[in-house]
Amino acid sequence: MENNRIPRPTPEVLPAASPFAPQTFVVASLITSILIIFLFSRKRASSKGTAFLLVGPSDAGKTAILSQLAFKQTLPTQTSMQTNFATVVLSSKKTVPLIDIPGHPRLRGQFVEQMHSTKVVGFVVDVSTISRNASVVAEHLHHILHALTSLPPSRHQPALLILAHKCDLLKTSSTTPNSNPTALAINRVKTILERELEKRRVSQTGGINIEGLGEEGEATEMGGLNCGEKEGSAFRFDEWEGGEVSFLGTSVMSNASQPSEKNEGDSVLESLWEWMEENL
Repeated sequence: MENNRIPRPTPEVLPAASPFAPQTFVVASLITSILIIFLFSRKRASSKGTAFLLVGPSDAGKTAILSQLAFKQTLPTQTSMQTNFATVVLSSKKTVPLIDIPGHPRLRGQFVEQMHSTKVVGFVVDVSTISRNASVVAEHLHHILHALTSLPPSRHQPALLILAHKCDLLKTSSTTPNSNPTALAINRVKTILERELEKRRVSQTGGINIEGLGEEGEATEMGGLNCGEKEGSAFRFDEWEGGEVSFLGTSVMSNASQPSEKNEGDSVLESLWEWMEENL
């Protein structure tokens, strides 16, 4: 019997388009490049940090500064035994985290844990006691300088701001009754710290170890005091190889006498507010 079925046509096999055509490679390369640049930019931005870190010896006034900046009032404080956190909103609407590290010898090393998120390190010095506590304050600051200069190259180094605090307690000399207390405070703090840090630098270059921060009886050598290349030159903040060091004179007022607005005078940290507005 004759088979009348019509044979089906053999399907034509078309060559599949290669997913790896030159055009595809170009597009993929562009997308990959954009993603890498985007991720790298975000990583670099985050590595700069945003926080304002307050460090310094106990009773220097760190917590009072934090409460004034964040809450616009000076709250009753005592020696802090834990890290304090707050935020402040600048006129640009930018929010800046504030971190207050305890100054107790056993706790003040905690600042290292916050360095990754820090943009500015504010080292607070009590002007009224710096003369008798000079070596202790310089030791604390030395650890800050060492930490800043020890950051890896991939990390953005935070700015260093030294606050000559409690300017209102500084008595002017009878020979210069019209002197600016803020200028006198900054000059006193800068001169004393440079002298004490130079002592520490000389002791190191002479092969004498210096006592570690908060570790009684334990000696260590730290860096961070390199200052210029001229032989015989003493330590100077203006020549510190770790970067620029800024100084401000500050003070706070009691609730009974303080103005309600944050920018009505140096007594409510006007100079610090202005610095933060310009640099944060």
